[in-house]
Amino acid sequence: MSGDAAPREIAVVAFAQTDHRRTTDELSEVEMLMPVLHGVLEQTGLKTADIDFTCSGSSDYLAGRAFSFTLALDGVGAWPPISESHVEMDGAWALYEAWVKLVTGDADTALVYSYGKSSPGSVRDVLTRQLDPYYVAPLWPDAVALAALQAQALIDAGDTDEPALAAVAARSRTDASANSHAQVRGSVPQGDYVVRPLRTGDCPPVGDGAAAVILAAGDRARELCRRPAWIRGIDHRIEAHGLGVRELTDSPSARLAAEKAGAFERPVDTAELHAPFTAQEVVLRKALRLGDDVRVNPSGGALAANPVMAAGLIRIGEAAARIHRGESDRALAHATSGPCLQQNMVAVLEGDPR
Repeated sequence: MSGDAAPREIAVVAFAQTDHRRTTDELSEVEMLMPVLHGVLEQTGLKTADIDFTCSGSSDYLAGRAFSFTLALDGVGAWPPISESHVEMDGAWALYEAWVKLVTGDADTALVYSYGKSSPGSVRDVLTRQLDPYYVAPLWPDAVALAALQAQALIDAGDTDEPALAAVAARSRTDASANSHAQVRGSVPQGDYVVRPLRTGDCPPVGDGAAAVILAAGDRARELCRRPAWIRGIDHRIEAHGLGVRELTDSPSARLAAEKAGAFERPVDTAELHAPFTAQEVVLRKALRLGDDVRVNPSGGALAANPVMAAGLIRIGEAAARIHRGESDRALAHATSGPCLQQNMVAVLEGDPR
């Protein structure tokens, strides 16, 4: 973009995801992904050849082999040659790269997908590889233990308590009853302590899943979707790597990302928060200034299904789908990565006036 030209309008025009399951031993990543790719293309009537840019998000650590994402291209169809990229991150960050591609005019349509199979190993231990390699990672604090530190800090500060955390889990999984893709639905016992003060119900289910969205620009978006979910703003920020220099009861990076994305300019009616642990919803509600009038995680959120590397993209897709269906007019979608909400992305989506 240059001069006084208006920014290009970019929208999510289609979203698809798997039925998230505890294990998919009978399926490879490609076999798990292909129905999602076919499904999202069918929603728009597009073919692979109609897509200008393809971007994916996944993790070699989950797959246990280097450059594992190249195998997933078999599901996309890489011949004839396509314009393709990959991020070793949640698919929400792949969506950001695709959004930049469209905003700059290098493409008019983009396919974004992500996937993760957590069932083959211990995802709690795998995620320790995100930690500072010199001071923290050698201690092997797993993901749940670090989330418990954050939860205890919130309790000590008087921001929440265990019954309030249990209420977050109960609301999320009750809302997930209407989500046929969710892994955990309905009334779920809070269970025993995993790491105090977090119980089983405060933690996300371990499972496998994939998701995909299609982005389109301007009039092309209106041709492909009856009510596009326009991305009015998107931004991502990061906290300090060292846990000891962070205030775990707050998320300045999420607040800054929301501000830069325009989330505070007008109220939102829906928020899809990537909060894998109940205590993290408490932090995000405060940082993102979400009142009781905002519908938070009507899909059930990451407490109902948390496929690593796809859960953040799903938050954007779920928010967009509610706009497509006319159930929301202005929604906030959030994605996170790293321990204790270290990295945060916020997108604001709007539908055309009814």
